[in-house]
Amino acid sequence: MVRMLDDRSKLLLKTLVERYIADGEPVGSRTLSRAPGLDLSPATIRNVMSDLEDLGLIASPHTSAGRIPTARGYRLFVDTMLTVRRDQIPTVTGLHGSGIAAEQPRQVLSQAAHLLSSLSQFVGVVMTPRRPSVFRHIEFLALSERRVLVILVSPDGDVQNRVIHAQAEYSQSQLQEAANFLNANYSGLTMDEVRVRLRTEVEALRGEISSLMVRAVDAGSEAMGRDDVVVAGERNLLSVSEFTHDMGHLRKMFDLFEQKTQLMRLLEVSNQAEGVRIFIGGESQVVPFEELSVVSAPYAVNGEVVGTLGVIGPQRMAYDRMIQIVDITAKLVSNALSHGGKG
Repeated sequence: MVRMLDDRSKLLLKTLVERYIADGEPVGSRTLSRAPGLDLSPATIRNVMSDLEDLGLIASPHTSAGRIPTARGYRLFVDTMLTVRRDQIPTVTGLHGSGIAAEQPRQVLSQAAHLLSSLSQFVGVVMTPRRPSVFRHIEFLALSERRVLVILVSPDGDVQNRVIHAQAEYSQSQLQEAANFLNANYSGLTMDEVRVRLRTEVEALRGEISSLMVRAVDAGSEAMGRDDVVVAGERNLLSVSEFTHDMGHLRKMFDLFEQKTQLMRLLEVSNQAEGVRIFIGGESQVVPFEELSVVSAPYAVNGEVVGTLGVIGPQRMAYDRMIQIVDITAKLVSNALSHGGKG
């Protein structure tokens, strides 16, 4: 926890963060001394900046005399100093009057991702709604070192594979017994229904096999229940100066958007909260990049939260503007998908 800052330190930190976000250059004491409202001498400013640096809120890059905010500094700024003005964002009409109906949810979400990207000039991401995960058929295949391949077939023929780590070694005949039980008793049900019934109905089976079934159903629910993450604007990162100096980091970020698994985990976390959420640097423990920040919000269909959308960009972003972009887009998506039913 950062110790309580006095008003002077808060104002200086707020001014420094806003100036750095606007200009992208380390901010020195002389620049701050000319900022309206501070009315402090350069010497006093240097002392306060030294205190802020000791608290880990700002840092000096390389040999520069100026300072830049740290992830911790951005966090304090966002949580306690950010003011969002409603007149800072142009009217967003990207999902209104577009001719896209609720019966075309995939196109609504794709357009939303591109809208987020174009308004923010960063990366727009939208997690598609969770579908009821129904399976028609399941098979198990024993692999090495207690690993088991779970093969799931949906009613429309979609095949998903997941590897789970079992608590014991199973023979193929034991795995066949488990698959036969699931197929005979639960085919056609959703994974959530299967999970509930398994808790009460598999006591007659050996404990090890019932445990395997539960883990398989959990894996299957994750595999079949989520459609995808729609991503737009990855190339915008190529114009972000903080990223272009390290091509290795840039490649890792592009891998993140290609794989999408980590993005889904991050957006699932956001899905559990109301309103806009902000992850700065590596805070989410899901997107492991100190340089990236995420602003996200859930969207709903007929009042029920079904997914999340957001903007991913550098730590140095105009958070007040991003909050509005994400908030408004989430409302537009909710309205577009709710119009005329779930589509």
